[in-house]
Amino acid sequence: MKENVIQNKTYAFSLKIVKLYKRLVDEKREYVLSKQLLRFGTSIGADIEEAIGGQSQKDFYAKLTISYKEARETKYWLRLLKDSDYLEEDTANNLLNDVEEILRIIGSIQKTIKNKNF
Repeated sequence: MKENVIQNKTYAFSLKIVKLYKRLVDEKREYVLSKQLLRFGTSIGADIEEAIGGQSQKDFYAKLTISYKEARETKYWLRLLKDSDYLEEDTANNLLNDVEEILRIIGSIQKTIKNKNF
């Protein structure tokens, strides 16, 4: 079976988000922003999984678009946590780089599909 780069990257990213959420709750006692980050940061990969299981090319594209939007929102929550001093700059920048890479990959897949089918 061929390796699915976006599937693997989003799963690894989700694990990082879960670990960060636990740390923010345990060490910083931050519950509101971190909950939003957990929700959207883990949904990127879940939506990719749904896209892979899509019933049609249009279904695949629609789920991929949702995943892209979730990644954008995750980027927002990461920036907010960083700028409000809940998240160290190095940690935030590493995760922001990860989410930017995910956005580029998803965007590229979307562009390829659009050029072929729409």
